[in-house]
Amino acid sequence: MSSPTAMPACLYIVATPIGNLSDMTPHAIDVLKQVAIIACEDTRTSGKLLSHFGINTKANKVEYSEEGTAYYNKHDAENESDGAAKQKGHHKLWAYHEHNSAIQTPKIIEMIQQGHSVALISDAGTPLISDPGYQLVQAAHTAGVRVSPIIGASAAIAALSVAGLPSDRFSFIGFLAAKTHGRQKQLTALNARSETLIFYEAPHRIVASLEDMAAIFGPEREVTFCRELTKTFETVHKSTLGELVEFVKADDNQQRGEIVVVVAGVNAAQDDDDIGIHDKLLQRLLEDLSVKKAAALAADITGVKKNALYQRLLELQAE
Repeated sequence: MSSPTAMPACLYIVATPIGNLSDMTPHAIDVLKQVAIIACEDTRTSGKLLSHFGINTKANKVEYSEEGTAYYNKHDAENESDGAAKQKGHHKLWAYHEHNSAIQTPKIIEMIQQGHSVALISDAGTPLISDPGYQLVQAAHTAGVRVSPIIGASAAIAALSVAGLPSDRFSFIGFLAAKTHGRQKQLTALNARSETLIFYEAPHRIVASLEDMAAIFGPEREVTFCRELTKTFETVHKSTLGELVEFVKADDNQQRGEIVVVVAGVNAAQDDDDIGIHDKLLQRLLEDLSVKKAAALAADITGVKKNALYQRLLELQAE
């Protein structure tokens, strides 16, 4: 038999802080307190976070019938000591990661289908952003299970917000390949991209990755280096790739912690003096379009910032 939880049966994708615990939202805390199961990457890491917010991880008892069907026994859970619950393994916190997702995914979907609520969290930030979990969300959609986001911190978006680089178009690349050849091949494929690029990188590879970026993108490409965002020793350093390599090399502290590298697209830092190379295209667009529409279309075609093209169009119109 099944004893569904009070919350609507749903898979909640819950964001958690990336450093500063004050960034945990009341909505997230409320959901995590009420769901029957919390699926997480590392139960030890998440257990500490949940304990900080007074979220009990042993409150709900989930069992399997002789037929292998999951059910939630709220009565037994309420009348069972923490010691007994721990001994029998009746935990609200379930490990969910790339090594066990094939086993855990159908169990979690079955729980939701029987009326129980489940939350998915990552070690930090918004789940599925360079974290496991998309298989579970994909399976939920396939099974017709409702999926709901509980929004909050994301290192990628936080870095973009302070980067001082164009944010109207950007691509999240995540972690580059660990080996030099694979990493350089990826960067070469990205070299001509005009949108802002967002990378994550591990501390032990950051110098090598920045050196490869400087070599392939060019040392003058604009970049913003973000480390340990929202934490006590936060770094936000805007420079060029060439200068950034030396900055990180010179300070071992910059080679520690969580790192996000935000790199300008190939045309983002283009000198305004060079914008004249597009005059023929701009003049042709002006024949049929308003300045505003011509600037927008030219930006899509050339990758140059729309504001710069708009100003040049005004100059051409006045000539």
